[in-house]
Amino acid sequence: MTATVERITANTRVPAAETTRDVETTRQRATRYVFAGLRIALGWTFLWAFLDKLFGLGHGTAAKNAWINGGSPTKGFLTFGAAGPFEGFYHEIAGAAWADWLFMLGLAAIGVALLLGIGMRVTAVAGGILLVMMWTVVLPPENNLFMDDHLIYAGLLAGLALVGAGNTLGLGRVWAKLPIVRRFGWLK
Repeated sequence: MTATVERITANTRVPAAETTRDVETTRQRATRYVFAGLRIALGWTFLWAFLDKLFGLGHGTAAKNAWINGGSPTKGFLTFGAAGPFEGFYHEIAGAAWADWLFMLGLAAIGVALLLGIGMRVTAVAGGILLVMMWTVVLPPENNLFMDDHLIYAGLLAGLALVGAGNTLGLGRVWAKLPIVRRFGWLK
């Protein structure tokens, strides 16, 4: 009696029902939801900063200093809080209309994109740049020689983009199907 030996090669096709690659484990599902939750939390952090500076909701910005009431979202902190090697640069741009607009548009766009789970690559880059700039305002940081939450958030943004965190509890998959996003993959 001879035994038949089946040889499986890289070109062998196995029916989809028999593969385990497509089956999500509990750990993978939990990981997706943890990253989606972190994405939403970080999005709210950016959006809250925007709303508080825009309307002066009283948490970090008094109503009299709100942007809609003529206040500057960059002037106070960059004038009185900047320290370290970039202090002069931040003092020069403090309160400049273009700096206020870029800062506020950045906060709003990054916050909304994270909450919706869209444009994660662009959001990670833009948010990373904004966060690193915010880190450089006060060097060294108050509680550590070099590390603070701005750098941690920047790293988290990169991680969220890398794992496709916008696809869970977000519009990432729908966004990726848009013709312009398909044409320019960096918009994912």
